[in-house]
Amino acid sequence: MPRGRPRKNPDAAPAPKKTTKASKTKTASATLGFEQQMFLAADKLRKNLEPSDYKHVALGLIFLRYISTAFEARHAELMLDDPAAAEDPDEYLAENIFWVPETARWSHLRDNARSPGIGKMIDDAMLAIEKANPDQLKGVLPKDYGRPALDSVMLGELIDLISDIGMGDTDDKARDVLGRVYEYFLGGFAGAEGKRGGEFYTPSSVVRTLVSMLEPYKGRVYDPCCGSGGMFVQSERFVETHGGKLGDIAIYGQESNHTTWRLARMNLAVRGIGADIRWNNEGSFLRDELKDLRFDYILANPPFNVSDWWNASLEEDPRWQYGKPPAGNANYAWLQHILWHLVPDGTAGVVLANGSMSSNQNSEGEIRRRMVEADVVDCMVALPGQLFYSTQIPACLWFLTRTKKQKGWRDRRGEILFIDARKLGKLVDRTRRELTDEDVARIADTYHAWRGEKNAGTYEDSPGFCKSATLDEVKQHGFVLTPGRYVGAEEAEEDRVPFTERFAALEKTLKEQFAQGEELNAKITASLKLIVQKESV
Repeated sequence: MPRGRPRKNPDAAPAPKKTTKASKTKTASATLGFEQQMFLAADKLRKNLEPSDYKHVALGLIFLRYISTAFEARHAELMLDDPAAAEDPDEYLAENIFWVPETARWSHLRDNARSPGIGKMIDDAMLAIEKANPDQLKGVLPKDYGRPALDSVMLGELIDLISDIGMGDTDDKARDVLGRVYEYFLGGFAGAEGKRGGEFYTPSSVVRTLVSMLEPYKGRVYDPCCGSGGMFVQSERFVETHGGKLGDIAIYGQESNHTTWRLARMNLAVRGIGADIRWNNEGSFLRDELKDLRFDYILANPPFNVSDWWNASLEEDPRWQYGKPPAGNANYAWLQHILWHLVPDGTAGVVLANGSMSSNQNSEGEIRRRMVEADVVDCMVALPGQLFYSTQIPACLWFLTRTKKQKGWRDRRGEILFIDARKLGKLVDRTRRELTDEDVARIADTYHAWRGEKNAGTYEDSPGFCKSATLDEVKQHGFVLTPGRYVGAEEAEEDRVPFTERFAALEKTLKEQFAQGEELNAKITASLKLIVQKESV
């Protein structure tokens, strides 16, 4: 198993100076506490409002605070250098900053937070911002703050709360803080909504696992069912963390739920991430908005086991290279759609239900066989349970590629890596588990070593955790791709203890158990005699 080693893009700028493990932990804990306190305080204000409704109220205001903060910081700079330029929208567009009209600025809303008409003021602000930035924000922002169901006092208190978010000393720090608050709120609302919330949000630890394994340094990144955009945020964060810069990757996506599409657009805007995210209510199968594009990296968490996806127009679709998917389950439609969109040396990571690894219903087993024989399955990861808000169905990760003889890596043709991560993760509450940073690193490092990446260490099979299997071995297992079938049992700890020591310990335990047994037999015999005596009387 490879241990910690430096990883960076050889073509990128030097990575930022590393902090110690202790300082990282301290910083992360402090940030989490702040974000959690903010969410709990905001959630308390919603009272009887449903989380699915209140989500847009809170997130919309955080977004408004973000773009206003960025605008006002730039406005102050321009006022010092050239006051006339401060009123030119192009000066802001050049810096990837939205133009915010005066009555839509956060300072104006904050000053009027206790006004009975604050709801209408917010709606007017959202309309004004969309009108001033039609290319990026048309139809994106929520504009129903003035409805009677929203208490103006609650809105005022929420504005005050969001105003208290510390911005730091720089605009970049402000963006980072608000972006993290927005991201934490997305996860918080997904948890509060349960199954419905999970449809727009993939747990952060699952996304980090995908991103850490794929390492999207440069090129096009695509998600055909992008939800609220978490895959893209983590991809950009990965690039920046490893010495790259914003813009090293180009982001593309599609989403069929309009409300979720709006969340994704705001989520990316809060992080300052430019992206081409398309929406239509037909979805990626029936109306592939990006059908002529191919991508270097694809990350996706499609809805599990969708049964109502089929349409007769898909009968002869060229995407079904390995067989027509069954009408009752879209799992293998997603896999083939994603393979279709990969460049020749691209890689993809896909979250699917565990059943996809072994199902033989309808044509699924045959499609899986053809995919294995075509050597497009690179790695399979079995995930621990309880990771997702939306379902208790066990999940897995599929990693796909069109070629296993990629430049700079070893020739992996005829092999598949199996990782069984079901024992990893820690419970964060009674119902949900998360993969820790160490878990994510262990999974990703194993994959990188197996691929033969530079400085990735030497790969070795680890009983109970990982196994590099040949296609012949997979064939012997009937083309079932469940990692547990290949990794075997974990080596028992006792096997490392000398036999004489283990025998002595067992002998001692056995003697103690014999003594306990004799003592228990004596007590039972005495009790039976007492019962007989009482019955005789």
